[in-house]
Amino acid sequence: MATCKNSENLLQLKEVLRRFPLVPVHGIPLMEPIAQQWARIENFEARPDDLIISTYPKGGTTWMQEIVDLILVGGDTEKARRAPTQVRIPFLEICVPPPLPSGVDKLVNAPSPRVMKTHLPFQLLPKSFLEKNCKIIYVARNAKDNLVSYFFFDQMHLMQPDPGPWDGYVKKFMSGTVPWGSWYDHVRRYWDERENHRILYLFYEDMKEDLAREIRRVKDFLEVDLPEDIIQKIAHHTSFQVMKDNPMANYDSVPSIIFDRTKSSFMRKGEVGDWKNYFTVAQKEAFDADYLLKMEGTTLHFRDVL
Repeated sequence: MATCKNSENLLQLKEVLRRFPLVPVHGIPLMEPIAQQWARIENFEARPDDLIISTYPKGGTTWMQEIVDLILVGGDTEKARRAPTQVRIPFLEICVPPPLPSGVDKLVNAPSPRVMKTHLPFQLLPKSFLEKNCKIIYVARNAKDNLVSYFFFDQMHLMQPDPGPWDGYVKKFMSGTVPWGSWYDHVRRYWDERENHRILYLFYEDMKEDLAREIRRVKDFLEVDLPEDIIQKIAHHTSFQVMKDNPMANYDSVPSIIFDRTKSSFMRKGEVGDWKNYFTVAQKEAFDADYLLKMEGTTLHFRDVL
C-alpha cells in the first residue's frame, strides 16, 4: 500500500517539478517555492533547545548532520540508520510542491530537542532562533572547492536553476547570483556574529585534516560526554567513503526526478584542492583578484584557496 502511495506521489511531483527561477527575498536570491512560502519560514517559532546546522550549500552540510546525529545517539550507528538524513534532520526552509511536506511542516510539530539544517545567510535566519539563544553549528568551506561542488550539484539537482557552462557559473558564483546568494557574505557574517551568539564555527579543511579533533569540538559544544573510542567510531562512520556507501547518508533515497545521478553523484569527491582540476589560469587569476577585494578587512582566513 505504501509503495502504491509513493508511486502516486512521484507522479504528482513529476507534473509540477521543474528548475525553479530565483526570486529575491530581502535581497537574497532564493528558489521560487521558498520565496512564495517565506512568511512561514521567517515566522518560524524556535525553541530554546533547537540546534541549527548552517552552511553555504555544498559546504559540508550532510557531513556535519551525520556527525551531530551520531554524537546525539552516543555513537549508536544502528540508531543513526533509522531514516535518511533529510528525515532525521529536516531542511528548515526547503519548500517542495505538494504532496511533499515543507521543512517547516516537518519541524513545527517535531518533538524536542529538534535538529535542523539551513543554508540561510545569517540575516535571513528566523529571529526567534536568536531571541531564544539557540545553538548554531556553522561549517565553512574554501570558496573554490565550494564553487566546484556547487556547480556539479546544480547540474544534478533538477529543482535548482540550470548552472549553464562552467565559465559562466564561475562568474555567477562570484557575483552571488546563485541560490542562497553570496558565499562571501555568508561565511563572513556568521564569522562576525560568532562573538554575539552561540555559534560554533568550523572549517571543512580542518575536518579533513583531523576529523576526530573536530568531532571533539562539536560534542563539547553540544555538552555531550563521549569516551575516546566512541569519538574514533564516529570519525570512522563519517569518513567520506563510509558515508558515500551508506544509503541513510548519501541521499540515494531522493528520487531521480529530483536528482539526476547521470550528471553527478550527491557525494562526489569530498576533497580539498579539487578546484585545481577545473579552474583555468585566467579563471584563477580573475577569481583571486575578486576574492581579495571581497574578503578585505576580515579576520576570516581559509586554507588552500589562493
